[in-house]
Amino acid sequence: MNVTKILWHEREDTKKRQEPMRIHFISLGCPRNLVDSEIMIGRLLAAGHTVVSDERDADCVVVSTCSFIEPAVSESIDVILEMGTWKEERKGRRLIVVGCLPQRYGSDLVKDLPEVDAFLGTGAFHRIVEAAEGIMDDRGRILLPHPHEAPLQDLAMPRFRTTPAHTAYLKIAEGCSGRCTYCIIPKLRGLQRSRPMEEVLEEAGALVASGVKELVLVAQNTMAYGEDLGPPHHLEGLLEGLTHLSGLVWVRLLYGHPDRVTDSLIETIASHSMICSYFDLPVQHISEPVLKAMGRRHDSAALFKLFDRIRRVVSEAALRTTLMVGFPGESDQDFQRLLDFVGRVRFDHLGAFIYSNEKDLPSKALKNHVPDVVKQERFDRLMSRQREISGEVNQKHVGKTLKVLVEGETEAPDAVWVGRTAFQAPEVDGVVYIESGTAHPGMFADVLITEACEYDLKGTIL
Repeated sequence: MNVTKILWHEREDTKKRQEPMRIHFISLGCPRNLVDSEIMIGRLLAAGHTVVSDERDADCVVVSTCSFIEPAVSESIDVILEMGTWKEERKGRRLIVVGCLPQRYGSDLVKDLPEVDAFLGTGAFHRIVEAAEGIMDDRGRILLPHPHEAPLQDLAMPRFRTTPAHTAYLKIAEGCSGRCTYCIIPKLRGLQRSRPMEEVLEEAGALVASGVKELVLVAQNTMAYGEDLGPPHHLEGLLEGLTHLSGLVWVRLLYGHPDRVTDSLIETIASHSMICSYFDLPVQHISEPVLKAMGRRHDSAALFKLFDRIRRVVSEAALRTTLMVGFPGESDQDFQRLLDFVGRVRFDHLGAFIYSNEKDLPSKALKNHVPDVVKQERFDRLMSRQREISGEVNQKHVGKTLKVLVEGETEAPDAVWVGRTAFQAPEVDGVVYIESGTAHPGMFADVLITEACEYDLKGTIL
């Protein structure tokens, strides 16, 4: 089926077709946002427009935004204002803002950001061509349909990948049906909607056929995949299907949930060398009073048991988590328990963020909010402790030969190439700096690890 014709029929036939434009994309936030951006770029290319890498050459800039926490909101606003200045430099330029920011703040943005020509919420990504071409004037400057009104990604939607040729993100579901009191995602993205397994596998096959060697599965909660579809759709089945793709070397899971890790899932990962033994399981906290206030269902005993079970069953399992500090009601004792938890589990990778007290969150109504200065102090202490642990954990790799996916050349001192092991996810974890040897991007090399840093490793190709 011709994608360009599909796009044309979705447009208003009475509108005159726009002359081709040069469009620059800025994608902020997580890999899930990046997949949305890649699909929008695909639609624009199919409509005859060109995407350029420098905004100075562009007629239109599209900013794909994130608004999950306060720093993400601030970054989105700063970029929009910067592009507002870009717009003023030449008459006729257009500025489009899409994604979570307009979905969260709605019509307030129309008043506060007059330099923006059009806002598209998360349910209106498929209208990007109309917004860029300026033919949605009859609908106003902002489109905010419910997120469920947007079609799920399918094979009729063109996608232009912006990641390296050997790695691709594969979005397997949209939305989240959780009820965490600190989280705005269900409002921004709707409830869980999983893509049919046969469509996911078909897209995966096409990606691998194009040269992709590492597929990174993403969703708001990857481990809830298929729960809204019912049997036979479930994550274990999807993983099994992916292992049959010839040419695929690594499958990686991001954005899991500790409550969804079953014995069956652990065993599936353990039984396939192609599936990276990488468990990304954001737990947020360990203290029961804080977890209860957050709306999390697990407790400390369940978490300790889970991580012990993973390490017992999966050889060389890498554990990653995300924690939150400064949640309302978090006491000094609660925070100390969190530090003790990190010291006991000794995560390979750990990210943390400071609680953002936004007015549209259920947690806003909670009592005993933590002062900002205390939040920052706790964050600094937590990350300092993790730096120590990460450096110590990395030492165990010195002297080993590890399989490394070479990403490309690097300007880092004393290194020629940079790559990643199976226990290092793209963009969020450390890397391996390769100091000598012949390589090229996308190849897998046997690297002897000679040095361990706080987050990164160094080695030479054998």
